[in-house]
Amino acid sequence: MEHRVGPAPDAAPQVRPYHHPAAGWGAAKSVTRVLVEERELVDGPRAIMRMNHENGGFDCPGCAWPDDTKGLRLDICENGIKHVTWEMTRKRVDRAFFAAHSVTELAGWSDHDLENQGRLTEPMAYDPESDRYVPISWKEAFEVVGAALRGLDDPNRASFYTSGRLGNEATFLYQLMARELGTNNLPDCSNMCHEASGRALQAALGTGKGTVDLKDWESADALFILGVNAASNAPRMLTALAEAERRGAQIVHVNPLVEAAATRTIVPHEFLDMALFTSTRTSTLNLQPRIGGDMALLRGMAKAVLEQSASDPKALDATFVERHTAGFEEYRALCAATSWEELERQSGLSRADILRAARVYTEADRSIVSWCLGLTQHEHGVDTVREIVNLLLLRGNIGREGAGPSPVRGHSNVQGNRTCGIDHRPTGAFLDRLADACGIDPPREHGLDTVRTIQAMRDGEVKVFVAMGGNFALAAPDTPATYAALRSCDLTVQVSTKLNRSHVVHGRAALILPCLGRTEKDHQRKGVQRTSVEDSMSMVHLSLGMKRPASPHLLSEPAIVAGMARAALPDSETPWDWYIEDYDRIRDTMAVALDGFEDFNRRVRLPLGFRIKQPARELVFLTPSGRAEFSTAALPDVVPEPGTLALGTMRSHDQWNTTIYSDDDRYRGVKNLRTLVFMNRADMRERGIADMGAVDITSTAKDGSHRYLKGYTAVPYDIPRGCAAGYMPEMNVLCALGDYSTQSDQPIMKHVKVTIVPAAGG
Repeated sequence: MEHRVGPAPDAAPQVRPYHHPAAGWGAAKSVTRVLVEERELVDGPRAIMRMNHENGGFDCPGCAWPDDTKGLRLDICENGIKHVTWEMTRKRVDRAFFAAHSVTELAGWSDHDLENQGRLTEPMAYDPESDRYVPISWKEAFEVVGAALRGLDDPNRASFYTSGRLGNEATFLYQLMARELGTNNLPDCSNMCHEASGRALQAALGTGKGTVDLKDWESADALFILGVNAASNAPRMLTALAEAERRGAQIVHVNPLVEAAATRTIVPHEFLDMALFTSTRTSTLNLQPRIGGDMALLRGMAKAVLEQSASDPKALDATFVERHTAGFEEYRALCAATSWEELERQSGLSRADILRAARVYTEADRSIVSWCLGLTQHEHGVDTVREIVNLLLLRGNIGREGAGPSPVRGHSNVQGNRTCGIDHRPTGAFLDRLADACGIDPPREHGLDTVRTIQAMRDGEVKVFVAMGGNFALAAPDTPATYAALRSCDLTVQVSTKLNRSHVVHGRAALILPCLGRTEKDHQRKGVQRTSVEDSMSMVHLSLGMKRPASPHLLSEPAIVAGMARAALPDSETPWDWYIEDYDRIRDTMAVALDGFEDFNRRVRLPLGFRIKQPARELVFLTPSGRAEFSTAALPDVVPEPGTLALGTMRSHDQWNTTIYSDDDRYRGVKNLRTLVFMNRADMRERGIADMGAVDITSTAKDGSHRYLKGYTAVPYDIPRGCAAGYMPEMNVLCALGDYSTQSDQPIMKHVKVTIVPAAGG
């Protein structure tokens, strides 16, 4: 058994309804437990006071929610503290650890246990004879990478992955190395999360990003939160929601599950509320569409706006539509032709519910629509995000204060990675500027994304796989296929802070290259360096580590990239060593190469940094028509076939991406259990499944093939009929490698077709 995540055998699973506010004393208790377990009762609180602050603070390595604009001293959250404390642990994975444990043994450990061993301390290379990782010098490790890359008959036989943790300076050097080698094979975690958002917004508005900032959230009259479990994915959003409720704004949550963030909260830095146990509502309306039904809800709201405008012209901003949009009449006709019966059937909501949401929208002068993976990880994710834009355009909710689209990026600097060049489909304009700034001739053909990288590794077309951060083996879909693909490589390289599954599922040759964490000081020749990150609302700011590195043998991510580049490109004229001496030099080059980064070094040192320009915010639409484009996509049929369910994967609360802190999920009332599936009680009765009964789950891929999970526990939950949900990464096995969206190429992990039956012999 290679992949085990679950409670200790003697820990009894418990499921009890959660009725408490999000955050508050539950979060405080959880944070205290983590600080005690990691023995960080001194440095932990110090880090809390330095996180997400200018003037010497470091950026939280967790979510990408913007930093507070009002000088808040505790702009933090439970998950951010967990993430930082997990990184600051005193536990170490050194050469003695690897000498004591073979890779075969480690492959049988749970994912929690792998990461819980602590920080990696020095570079290691896989030795097939002993089946162990053994020490290797940095010079030798770089030469292994360089020799493998130089020996390829085609640079496209290498692929360079990155997770969202990479800072902007390392990101820029990483993509520069890949393109100087001659490939655009730059897959990233965006390929699995917000690719649909970028493509939709680019087509509709001419920008791949949202147009709002945190000040807009502070002045909106209505907030629509779709497919987001904010209490776990972006907990600092709770502050914005609480403030919005207090000023009388309407807050509509749209999610198949009513999550804790959609009820009440006690924000931990509001000390009086904490002392008095005073909670604040975080929603005025909760709607539970079927999985995949959001697009029908949005079109229904648009239909209601248009119908209301016949008697109330103020419901539609006709002047904005006429001056700034294209395709309106076609969209109006499409809405008129879509029946209310079909909208109800596809959304899983009543007409009254849809009209209730539409009323909130038409009565608000300024509205923001925010969304996350609940909308994007579907076949029709691009069309759904474009439907958000359609709705916003009808009332001119683009390009003015307190209004606009606001995708919620789930990982720190994942947006900055894309801005700074991690893109397998770069534009010609970007490549032209890069060529001029860096003196290279970058390749022009598109590279491989995440799914196609896995396919190419499996088929022997990609021989070398390099990952900067993340846990690729667990994050990717179709776990057995991903494992087989990694093992087919000649060389896999993992740049990491902690041990994880991707180190024990490796190529014929493998390297572990340990790097500094976000909390640690980065000493280079010109002194301690700062790195920059971009949040989910396009603010770029500096981050400065505070702690002594976990090991004297750690290198920074920029230094590791430069080391690999020197070895792989011995004739390169790029001044790799010179760049690493002083990161200001990297930023000076970025200022020339990247649109919006002009005068980078000065602007990033301003209080709170600077915001990258957003043409659509100024009603400048870089689309073929020069206007914001309405979309006229057909509604998809998302109603499950008889006997099947639509299953969406998600994170538990005590988890960050593939890092699992425990087998608990406080906000869903789960303790000591991860191998579960949440189901509607009526669906359970129909299938003869008892509460907490053992079940077998079978997924059916687009090609008709099947995948299985055996002996899971069925948990009755408030979820629409025909829907089910469970945790990633365990359930990633159910999403076939070929089950990706034809619109975005994203794996459709939020819409897996499954059957669930009582477990055989149960």
